[in-house]
Amino acid sequence: MIPWATVFWVFFRAHLCHPDDVYLLGGAECVVTQSGKKTYGLDRFFSSLYGKPVPGLSFFTLSLISTQQRRSYPTMVEQLVRTEAEKVATQAKSHQKTQQRKKNAPKGKPGRPKGSKNKEKTHVPLSPELQRIQIMIHKQLQVIGGMIALTHMVLDGHFGNHPAVHMVRGCGLHLISKLRHDAALYFPYDGPYAGRGPRRKSGDKLDYHNIPVQYLTQTTVEDNLHTRIYQGQLLHKEFAQPLHVVILVKTNLTTQACAYVVLLSSDLDLSDVQLIDKYSLRFQIEFNFRDTKQYWGLEDFMHVQETAVSNAANFSLFMVNVAHVLGGHFRNGNPHFGVLDLKDYFRGHKYVTETLKLLPQSPEPALIAEIFDQVSRLGRVHNAEPALNMS
Repeated sequence: MIPWATVFWVFFRAHLCHPDDVYLLGGAECVVTQSGKKTYGLDRFFSSLYGKPVPGLSFFTLSLISTQQRRSYPTMVEQLVRTEAEKVATQAKSHQKTQQRKKNAPKGKPGRPKGSKNKEKTHVPLSPELQRIQIMIHKQLQVIGGMIALTHMVLDGHFGNHPAVHMVRGCGLHLISKLRHDAALYFPYDGPYAGRGPRRKSGDKLDYHNIPVQYLTQTTVEDNLHTRIYQGQLLHKEFAQPLHVVILVKTNLTTQACAYVVLLSSDLDLSDVQLIDKYSLRFQIEFNFRDTKQYWGLEDFMHVQETAVSNAANFSLFMVNVAHVLGGHFRNGNPHFGVLDLKDYFRGHKYVTETLKLLPQSPEPALIAEIFDQVSRLGRVHNAEPALNMS
C-alpha cells in the first residue's frame, strides 16, 4: 500500500510550498459515477452535477489552499465507504422527512413539547461522516507536523452546522462555511435583566429584508447589480457559541429580485473582507476535481479492488500537483499554457525519442533540438517557447 499522504506532503513541501504564503485547509467530496456491481465502495451518492443521487464512488479530499497564488493543492484522499448501519439510518431519516412534508400529516400542538429538556450544546455527538473527516484532519496535521501554521478550514454549505463547527474546533482550527439563505439568526440581547432566572442571551430575530444599518460595511453597484455586505456577531439556537456572520444581499436593480448569501465562521476576529475572500477560495478544490476527471482518468479507471481503487484516485489527484509544477516552467512565457498543452509537449517528445532510436545514425544536437521544438508544438492550443530541455 502506497503511503499517499506522505507522498503528497513530500512533493508539496519540495515543489509547491512557499514560506511566506498563508494556507487554508480545505475539504470537499468528489463523486465519481461508476457502473457494475463489484467495485469496492460502490453505492448511491448525491452528485451536484446531476442534482440527484447516482451510483458511483465517493472520495473526500483535503487540500492546502494558497491565499497568495489562489490555488488548491490536494494533500490527502480517502474513499467514503458507508456501513450497513449508516445506510439504514440514512434511509430512515429520509423517510421521516418525507412523512413530515406530507400535507395530510397531523400537526402537533404549538410550542415546546411537554416534558422536553434542554439539550447540552457543548457535547455534540458526531455523525460517522464527521468522525471520518475529523480523523483525516488529525492525520493531515500530524503529517504536516507544524511546518505550516494552519488556523482555518473551509468547507461548503453542507457543513454549515453546529456538529461541523464542533468537529473542526476539536482539531484546533476555525471553521469557515455557509449557512442557509434563510437561517434563523438572532441578535444578542442587550436589554435589562428580567430579575429572575438565567440572563437572556437572544434578542430579536434577524429580518433579512430589514437588516439594521449599523451592520452594513460595504455597498457596491456593478453591472446593474446592487450588493450590500453586512457583518456582525449573531446567535443561532443550534450553536453553542456566537457566530461571525457575513451576509451578502444582491439586488437586481431592474427586477428588484434579491438573493442572500450567509457566510459563517467560528473565528470572531475575521473581517468581512477576509471571510468572503477565504470562503471564495474553497471553490479552487472543484477545479482540482475537474482536472482529475478531464485529464487524469478519475472517471475512467476500471479497477474494482480496494487498493487499486484507492491508488487510482490518489494518483489522479497527485497528477494535479505534478502538472502544476511542470506547467509552471511554460507559464512564465505564456500564462495561458494549460494541461492539454503540457500533455502534447511531452507526447511530442516521446514520439521524437522513439523515432530517433530507429535512425542508423543520430543527427547533430542542434538538429535534434530543432526537431524536439517543432514536434512538441504539434497539437498544442497555446504555443510558447519551450523552457525544458528534454534532449
